Amino acid sequence: MASEFSREFFSANRIVKADLHCARQPREQDLDKIKAELKSLYDATEVLLDVSVDESLLSGYVLQVGDRVFDNSGRHALDQMTGDKPDLATLKTRVEDYKPAANTAEGGTVVSAADGIVTVEGMDRAVYGEIVTFENGAKGMVESVEPSHLGIMLFDGAESVGVGTLVTRTGKRAGIPVGEAFLGRVINPLGEPIDGKGAIEAVGYNPIEKQAPGILERQSVDTPLHTGILSIDSMFPIGRGQRELIIGDRQTGKTSIATDTILNQKDTGVLCIYVAIGQKASSIARVAEDLKKHGAMGYTTIVAATASDSAPLQYIAPYAGTALAEYFMAQGKSVLIVYDDLSKHAVAYRAISLLLRRSPGREAYPGDVFYLHSRLLERSCRMRDDLGGGSITALPIVETQAGDVSAYIPTNVISITDGQIFLETALFNAGNRPAVNVGLSVSRVGGAAQTKAMKKANANLRIELAQYKDMESFSQFSSDLDAETRRQLEHGKALMELLKQPLYQPKSDAEQVVLLTLAAHGVLDEIKTVELRQKTSAFVRQFRTDPSGVMDEIQASGKLSPEQVQTILNAWNAFAGGDAHAIH
Repeated sequence: MASEFSREFFSANRIVKADLHCARQPREQDLDKIKAELKSLYDATEVLLDVSVDESLLSGYVLQVGDRVFDNSGRHALDQMTGDKPDLATLKTRVEDYKPAANTAEGGTVVSAADGIVTVEGMDRAVYGEIVTFENGAKGMVESVEPSHLGIMLFDGAESVGVGTLVTRTGKRAGIPVGEAFLGRVINPLGEPIDGKGAIEAVGYNPIEKQAPGILERQSVDTPLHTGILSIDSMFPIGRGQRELIIGDRQTGKTSIATDTILNQKDTGVLCIYVAIGQKASSIARVAEDLKKHGAMGYTTIVAATASDSAPLQYIAPYAGTALAEYFMAQGKSVLIVYDDLSKHAVAYRAISLLLRRSPGREAYPGDVFYLHSRLLERSCRMRDDLGGGSITALPIVETQAGDVSAYIPTNVISITDGQIFLETALFNAGNRPAVNVGLSVSRVGGAAQTKAMKKANANLRIELAQYKDMESFSQFSSDLDAETRRQLEHGKALMELLKQPLYQPKSDAEQVVLLTLAAHGVLDEIKTVELRQKTSAFVRQFRTDPSGVMDEIQASGKLSPEQVQTILNAWNAFAGGDAHAIH
């Protein structure tokens, strides 16, 4: 067995001792060749070779010189390929990736192991981010490089790796297979399918860690990425290449906003990647089922690291999803990627760092936790047209505790992203869903990612909502209100009701422009609150078939003319049975 190998020693006259275990008795000329190579490698004058036969190796040989292990045996190859009983797709990948350890590997030994993190001595040439393999077939990645040892996190087989287990280098950086065939599938962070639909044919291999594109390789964000959610598209527009944070307490509808946005990308050419980090498997299955039911899985890939998966798998999940997104971006395509959620991602990284004996800081997170998310989110951008013009739009999700946006991880991600959508528990419980807090939410791209029609239709929306909030607070202390105050309160109530939107019902840009035009001219203020959404929905359905074709023109041109505004108002008055309404 490999664990019985002796250690290397160098004497003053450069004598090298090595152990050679062969599956069958080697020929003399083979032994002479090995001795010659060892003399050259170690600049030795003499090689003492201890040869033994071990039929359990099946074929080939294992050579150990001190801590270095050259394992070119059939047993090693078989263990590497069939460890943890892989499916056909995984086995095919392992067969293609297999390299004899005699050519590429440097060996080491596990000296401690705990909770998926092992300490290895002897692999002096390993580098950060390199994949290593264990003699039981398990895989891991070098996460910490210290002068005397390496810290390695395991992706699988943690229960069978212990003190004394041999480790070998692969010379390969951590990455994920990529290709068009991944669309419509559910995979783990290693790129292996977990949806039971068979193998996935990959066309390439992208590293999970990659330097973000430089400033000169990018172009400004000016193309809208419509979420289909009225309150977001009107006040906090998102552009292709932007990073917009979704933040709020648990159970406030954060994932719902992300899934609605994915649904709204149907027939737009935007591909979607949903990265689930630390979520319950049942929750991920529900998201996948909802996307499938509404016809969105055809252009979506789900990368799932469930709550039952190890911290290392949860840690690499968002980087793996981004590597897949970069494959599509390099082809000039636009990609939307959702990270759900980065709070659990930071917790997984904290667990890994503490097990690696790194110094804890604020909230016990390591000092580089900001870099953890900044290097991830900086990879989302819009490339120059001469570089393909592709883009990655990121919607990271962060969970707060009791609405505290000043906690460590929330403030970090807020400072990295280009704006945030803050969801408030009180609004959610009051039935205002999506529960977007207009005061704390912002998009730093703003009007650059909006059509001219949308800008014109919602020119005063945020101001009117802010005035309503102030008036609402004031009116609680007085029952005697003047006519203007009552008008503002009624207008504000109509706006709040209009911004409510059920799940899985995204609205097109033209629909939103029509609704905002009606609200801006006050024609909705007289309608009873309980009837408002029903009546406006019925009007939009009817107006879509109007002979004037205004909605189609708005959708196609992104512009809103005064004549089109008048047509919308006249159509509403005809629908509501009222008189002609003058434009204010």
